[in-house]
Amino acid sequence: MTCVAEPDLTPRAEQTRTAITEAALRLFRENGYEATTMRAIAQEAGVSTGNAYYYFGSKEELVQQFYARNQVEHLAACRRVLESETEFAARLRGTLHALVDVMEPYHAFAARFFKYAAEPSSPLSPFSKESSPAREAALALYREVVDGSTARIDRELRAQLPELLWLYSLGIVLFWVHDTSTGCAKTYQLIDRTVPLADRLVALSRVRILRSTFREIITIIEDIRR
Repeated sequence: MTCVAEPDLTPRAEQTRTAITEAALRLFRENGYEATTMRAIAQEAGVSTGNAYYYFGSKEELVQQFYARNQVEHLAACRRVLESETEFAARLRGTLHALVDVMEPYHAFAARFFKYAAEPSSPLSPFSKESSPAREAALALYREVVDGSTARIDRELRAQLPELLWLYSLGIVLFWVHDTSTGCAKTYQLIDRTVPLADRLVALSRVRILRSTFREIITIIEDIRR
């Protein structure tokens, strides 16, 4: 796995930053998020506590780095399907499968960590200000899923669809966190069975008799988001 590189870091500094990130993830998996301290992370990474704080001001910043790195890896993992498929359903299914593939090494850790990310006021929430870089990167990816497809989509729905797909992906992640099936087979099954429904709804958005209903849904979402 590769960390998100900071343009102003030297190769040695980037190596140190990556070592700290990897050490944090190991300890989060082994000991839990709450029990892991910055001092323990520094010791695991082989650096001083002060050096760890130089690169990351808190454990929360380390998690944000994990979010950013995961997003980079997710984009790389679905590049093949985005470059080879033009059908909306195939692009969406491949992107969601890739998301679960990338997250797989962290499945055991995810269940213990989720209670912190699910707290509305937590900086680790996917909806928080601190998570906005990772969130914007995810929205850009789902925008690429939509824009690179041959699907004919209602103009107003097209503008909102990347965010709706991101919210859909969060639902998949929530199911995955609690999925105890072998190889998370039920999560992949959920994706395979719901993507055709999403594809059908997108196609129906251009049906004149249903257009007003879709636009009312969009208005509700916009009002709630404000």
